[in-house]
Amino acid sequence: MQVSSNVPGQGPLKAPDQDAALRQAAEKLEASFLAEMLKCSGVGETSESFGGGPGEEQFASFLREAQADKIAQAGGLGLAEVIYQSLKARD
Repeated sequence: MQVSSNVPGQGPLKAPDQDAALRQAAEKLEASFLAEMLKCSGVGETSESFGGGPGEEQFASFLREAQADKIAQAGGLGLAEVIYQSLKARD
């Protein structure tokens, strides 16, 4: 069974490839959500007494994104599975 891709420049995707792409997209979305939650909770903020200055502030987002990716890969909050099932039901 061939399913056409909605991504310009890509040919049709096979069902297993589409499932993997949907799962990956759902996991990325959960990781983005987790990164924002970590940001709001203060993860990566520099301390006033002993901080690394502006460089540390700029690279703190990379740390939060890496941590969020690992959390999502480890199962996260379960949002990725809910998002995946919703995307899969659209077909």
